[in-house]
This record gives sequence, C-alpha cells and structure tokens, in this order.
Amino acid sequence: MLVFSALLVTAAGNTALQSVLPVIGREIRIPDLAIAMIFSLSALFWTFSAHYWARRSDIVGRRRLMIVGVTGFGVSMLLCACVVLAGLKGLIPPLLTFLLFTVARGVFGIFGAAANPAAQAYVAGRTSQAERTAALAMLASAFGLGTILGPAVAPIFILPVVGLAGPMFAFVGIALIVVLAIRTGLPDDAPAAGDAPQGGRGAPASMPTLGSMNMGASATAADANSATGRRERLSVTDPRVRPFMIFGFVAGSVQAGTGQAIGFFIIDRMSDGTGIAPTQLIAITFMAGAGATLLAQWGLVRMLNLSPSQMMRWGSVIAAAGLAGIAFAPGFYALVFAFAVSSAGFGFARPGFMAGSSLAVGRGEQGAVAGAVTSVNGACFVLAPAIGIGLYELVPELPYWLAVPIMLALAIYAWGNGLLRTSQPV
Repeated sequence: MLVFSALLVTAAGNTALQSVLPVIGREIRIPDLAIAMIFSLSALFWTFSAHYWARRSDIVGRRRLMIVGVTGFGVSMLLCACVVLAGLKGLIPPLLTFLLFTVARGVFGIFGAAANPAAQAYVAGRTSQAERTAALAMLASAFGLGTILGPAVAPIFILPVVGLAGPMFAFVGIALIVVLAIRTGLPDDAPAAGDAPQGGRGAPASMPTLGSMNMGASATAADANSATGRRERLSVTDPRVRPFMIFGFVAGSVQAGTGQAIGFFIIDRMSDGTGIAPTQLIAITFMAGAGATLLAQWGLVRMLNLSPSQMMRWGSVIAAAGLAGIAFAPGFYALVFAFAVSSAGFGFARPGFMAGSSLAVGRGEQGAVAGAVTSVNGACFVLAPAIGIGLYELVPELPYWLAVPIMLALAIYAWGNGLLRTSQPV
C-alpha cells in the first residue's frame, strides 16, 4: 500500500493541477498557448529523465528513488502553488508568473519520474513469478485511480484565502505524509558498498495525464526486466514495431491536442447558464473521461477478449465519433458524454498499440520495447498540446473537426497494415 500510495499521489496531484490550470491561466491572463507549453516542457523533461531513473533504480536503492520521486512532486507543487498565489494576488506580472511556473513544473518533470520504475522494481524484487504480474498490474491501477481522484478532489481545496492555488497546497501536504510513511514504514533496500545490485528492475513509465491511464511500461516489461536483468535498447524505427509506434504517436498526439483544449472549450462555450463554477465543470468532464477509459481498459477489453488489432481499429472509430460529438455538442452534458466516448475510444486504441508492440518482440526485449513506448508517449505531449491550443485559438471547434478524419484514417491504417492487422490476442 505504501508503494501504491507513492504512485497514486503523483498521478492524482498531476491531474488535479491539469484540471484547474485552464481557469488559473484565464485568471492571471496567461495566454492559452503558454499554458500548453508549460505541460509540453514538463513532458519533455519527464521523457528523458524516466530512462535515467529506470537505469538507476537498482543502483542507489528503490526506496530512496521513490522518496526522490514523491519529494520532487511535492517540491514542484509547493513552488507552483506559491507562484500561482503570487500571480493571483497581483504580486508578480503574468509573464514572470509563466516563467516561474514553467521552472516549477520542470522540477516535477525531472524528479517525479523517479518513483515509478523504483516502485516497479521494489515490487518485482519481492514477489514470486506467480505473484509478480498481478502485483505490477495493481501498481498500474494507481495511475488510473489517480486520474479520477485528482479532478474530483481539486475543487474541494479551492478555499477563500488561497483560491485556485489551494489544490496544489493540499497535495504538498499529502506528498509530505506519503514521504514520511515511506521513510518509516518501507524497509530500506539501498545496497551496501561493494554489494551487487539487487534483483528486480523497473521499466520507464510515461507521465500521468488526463485521459491517459497507461503507464507506458507494462507489467510484462518490468517482469521481464526482473527475470533477465537485460537492458537492451530498441529503436522506434525497428521494422517489427514501427507501425505500432506510428499508430501510437498519431493517436496519442490527437488525444493530447484535443485534451489540452477541452478545458478552455468548456470555459468559453459551456460555462454560461449552468450555474456551476468552471473548475467544477472541467472536473466533471475529466472524471467522466477517466472513468470511461478505465471501463474500456479494465472491463470491456477483457470481457470482449479483443486483440490489439481490434482495439486499435475499433478504438480509433469510437474516438472519432466522440470527437465529432464534442465539436457539435449543444450543451455541457452532451459534451461530457462525447468526451467520455472519445476517452473510451482512446482507452482501446492506445493500449492496443502498447500490447501489439509488446507481442511483436521476444521476452528479453520487453524492457526495451517499454522504453520505446515511453519515448513515443512522451513525444505526443511535446508539440501536440501547443498545436491543439493554436488551432483552438483560430476556431474553437477546429481541433476536433481535424481530429475526426485523422482518427478515421488511423483506423484504415490499422486495418490495411499487415503487422497491425495480424496482431495476436493478448
């Protein structure tokens, strides 16, 4: 439970921040595009640091790196909260607020990635072969649960004195509790001088984001790392996995671009006449999307016994239908339903590409392919959010209008490509 809590707090806090940041940007008069750039830079830092921390997880001790990850998250949240509060009070101008907030988020991008591979390795090194996959899958569920809890609790902490900075201050306190609990309740596994590294290695994971519950690394990858100890590199252009990486990058980019714009879309088009604060409207929308994604990933995929190929094809079509619904939604609740449909579609499509790429290589390369998946998932959040916001500023519906034919073309690609079409059931 302590290891689970380390991942839960980072996922919940990160997505809570994402749910309130559009409103913060409007209050402080930070341009929408600048808000997107903040998350893009943080995702870029995370993508590179995730591989570094995964390599370090069995050298300096897994408990220590979990503490590094959660502490980095807490420090980043504290800096973000102070910067936002100063900006809201008019103590610093919008441009300085943006620059300082970007630096504060960079702390999370660099250090927050340490907790995930360390948590995987800690569990993998302390479970039998029969227990390991289930235990690692439970860790993955922390990300999914966090993406629901974060937006749900964020409005509760918007208090009179601290205002929109309240959720960030709240998660600083939660992170401190988790760090103290890990330090006092989790056995230290730091190797003594001259000792060989312990067994069990974690794979790099993607940054938790709204509507994206997958970790980037799979339980299979961490399990294989634990069993083999191998650390091969695998290029995203490897012929065995290249079609899957193309699919994953396009689908992830569409989700990142449209998801980044949805908060501003709600503020500008849906907040009037509902009698509900914009932060609560955004929270409701993101909770619906996260719930639909979890339903697809945890329930429907197993119930329907879908192959990765079917998940990619049907997920793309379902996502296209939901994105079209967002563009033409006549009111808020229609938009919530459409966003849930699109999230369910991505909940099929993106795990389909991950599972398909995992099945395309041997067991000894599972850690390597997880690294490639992490790189692709991280790349999706570098430029796509800024592109989505740029299109939104031209015409609010434009990101969704363009996303529909892209996702339908992606479904055709998944059907027409031989490797994607013949991917075997998980």
